[in-house]
Amino acid sequence: INLIKSKGIHSFYVGNHGSFDAMVRKNLKLLKRDYPHISYAVVLAYMPGKKLEIGDFDTIYPYGLENTPLKYAIIERNKWMIDKSNYVVTYVKCITGNAMKFKQLAENKGKTVLNLADLK
Repeated sequence: INLIKSKGIHSFYVGNHGSFDAMVRKNLKLLKRDYPHISYAVVLAYMPGKKLEIGDFDTIYPYGLENTPLKYAIIERNKWMIDKSNYVVTYVKCITGNAMKFKQLAENKGKTVLNLADLK
């Protein structure tokens, strides 16, 4: 809500892997009721099978990922989202792991990083 009200952010990117991404999608859907001007897109790491549940959101499949081995597709998708964003919202509690690596990458690229784990 702070990003929407105070920073004027109206477009959001979110992944589609893991519980954090699911929670973010759920909350963006709820926020859209009170802030109908916002939009969000699920950024795909690879082309989905038939089981992708299309909701009331757009999907983006970044150019170039079609040539990325599946093993690295999520990594490259996350890098794409960082490059396209001014603000990066994370939930990182451990000093190791991929979430921490991407938090550090965003910080190194000069992005404003909001780590929800720090808010407790």
